[in-house]
Amino acid sequence: MKDYADIIAKRLNVSRRQVENTIGLLNQGATIPFIARYRKEATGGLNEVQIAAIRDQWLRLQELDKRREAVEASLAEQGVLTEVLRMRLAEAESLAEVEDIYLPYRPKRRTRATIAREKGFGPLAEAIASGQWRATEGDADEEALQGARDILAEGISEEATNRSRVRSVFRRKAMLTSELARGVKTDEERVGRFESWIGWKEPIGKAPSHRVLALLRGEEAGVLTVHLRPENEEEVVQLIASRYALKNADCTAQMRLATADAYKRLLGPSIENEMRHWVKERADREAIRVFADNLRQLLLAAPMGQKRTLAIDPGFRTGCKVVCLDAQGQLLHNETIYPFTSVREERAAVGKLESLVEAFEIEAIAIGNGTAGRETEEVVGKCKFRRKLIAVSVSEAGASVYSASEVARREFPDYDVTVRGAVSIGRRLMDPLSELVKIDPKSIGVGQYQHDVDQRMLQESLADTVESCVNSVGVELNTASRELLSYVSGIGPALAEKIVAHRNAHGAFASRESLLEVKGLGAKAYEQCAGFLRVRGAANPLDRSAVHPERYALVERMAASVGATVEQLMDDAELRSRIRLEDFESEECGLPTLQDIMRELEKPGRDPRARFEVFEFDKNVTRLEDVKAGMVLPGIVTNLTAFGAFVDVGVHQDGLIHISQLAERRVADPSEVLKLHQHVRVKVLEVDMRRKRISLSLRFQE
Repeated sequence: MKDYADIIAKRLNVSRRQVENTIGLLNQGATIPFIARYRKEATGGLNEVQIAAIRDQWLRLQELDKRREAVEASLAEQGVLTEVLRMRLAEAESLAEVEDIYLPYRPKRRTRATIAREKGFGPLAEAIASGQWRATEGDADEEALQGARDILAEGISEEATNRSRVRSVFRRKAMLTSELARGVKTDEERVGRFESWIGWKEPIGKAPSHRVLALLRGEEAGVLTVHLRPENEEEVVQLIASRYALKNADCTAQMRLATADAYKRLLGPSIENEMRHWVKERADREAIRVFADNLRQLLLAAPMGQKRTLAIDPGFRTGCKVVCLDAQGQLLHNETIYPFTSVREERAAVGKLESLVEAFEIEAIAIGNGTAGRETEEVVGKCKFRRKLIAVSVSEAGASVYSASEVARREFPDYDVTVRGAVSIGRRLMDPLSELVKIDPKSIGVGQYQHDVDQRMLQESLADTVESCVNSVGVELNTASRELLSYVSGIGPALAEKIVAHRNAHGAFASRESLLEVKGLGAKAYEQCAGFLRVRGAANPLDRSAVHPERYALVERMAASVGATVEQLMDDAELRSRIRLEDFESEECGLPTLQDIMRELEKPGRDPRARFEVFEFDKNVTRLEDVKAGMVLPGIVTNLTAFGAFVDVGVHQDGLIHISQLAERRVADPSEVLKLHQHVRVKVLEVDMRRKRISLSLRFQE
């Protein structure tokens, strides 16, 4: 087994020590957020992305070794394992190389080559391959020659060197092409979605993720036929055939025919299939990266904070569900208003909203941005409230999924889905992170082809992202839901359930250390989670910060060095300025950790999220029909993809800023210019009413 540390260090351009220490910590059960935050000395300051890359490479190498061992065992069982094969397996650096070595020995179904061998054409094939055969009259009939070529073609296609060479050509020169599938007519309704992809052609090395996934989706739908092949396949055949040039012209001719057959029937399709997996995996990884980046921005969106909130889930025919929440997000009241059924009902709805705002001392109104959202904003705009408040349009994405979930049923067993959905809309305005962790990330609506990508890879990436976001913000131990707690480093769903049960039975936790009273939460879990939990009102002020309990004694020594208590040190910048960090350095706690501690003492439990800002759509633009080319409108970025950014301008149909319209300069990635939920002003380039599409631009001067 090879040394993983050396291989990974070389691939990721980090030191061997960094890799060894990271793998060691992962082996001990440490989480990525914990390692990145509290073990900087061990990893040399690696960030979460680098640590995750080391973990992924480590897991892949382990999988490679498992497959290597399985192949070696199979070869040994067949009695064909030689020292040469053993060495080739040991030197293989990818699964493809291992499979190439194994291919000639893999148990296979009956093939044309096995049938030819059964007919006794094996010796003829050997004679041709060795240059010993002559095309003398009567020596071999066409059936025998065809059988011999079948045997030779199979051998050529299974030769590891041939596969490696052809694979290399495909990676460098293959073209991604598509055409209308056989039997499909251009006027069929299902063709419309994929019309622009018919006759597509580009090098696979340049094909972006979204295009690959769109073409493969078209093929899955039975509309397109997609190929990944070099344009000049004859060149590939010549490349292989050159290895079998013999002095005997008759044998060379037969080998040439066998090579062409091997490529067309066996080798070409096999490598093309490999390329499909390779291109698809590459596209999946990019699409998942975009999804994860968007999810991170959504989860870390600015929270409004604890304000008494009235939330509305809009609806035309079924009415608008209204809920009133206290500053902690607890449901106080719910009812339904029907502002769109008649003028009288609209007046009644306005009066009801005014009275609810007054009765529950409402400070903010959250309005779902789905069907009837803009119209509901207009109704709210007609209200004459006697107190100052803000009204905000809130994304409903995933609210319906939450409202029908087991989590929602557990939280609100006595209320229907409409009430639960409205509560979710209100809470996600107050604290997006705390509410969105209750929803499957795939249902939040910020992905790109999320149903087409590898679901296991997607789930792992999104779980990493949610865990990273939760731990970067920190969690209030005494108010966090079980769903939020489950993402805290070292906790997970089972321990989260026990923490909530203990809290319900014994009351609020007085300190971080009191977590150890929870049954099943041992020293290891405590080490992993403690630094990410906050205990508001705890006797020890460090329990309200991100300083890890393992460093409390160190902070006490710091405070003592300037004749102060820990609390005084946290309150007084002048006292902190007198501390010489080099006096407290050690092998386990170096300058990076000491600097982190000082930042925490300055702003204990600081929230890394941006400050909340109120946004308003153009009040004169509420329907698609209101949007005209040339308009400049306010909007909110709702999704970032590889080809551009989607922006909500308040008409229930997001517009697209194509990547070419993001900036004057050429942009490779929309995230270079925009962030999710960013407030922007966009110019309308075109409105396609038939297809309900809005083309937007950032490239304009107001």
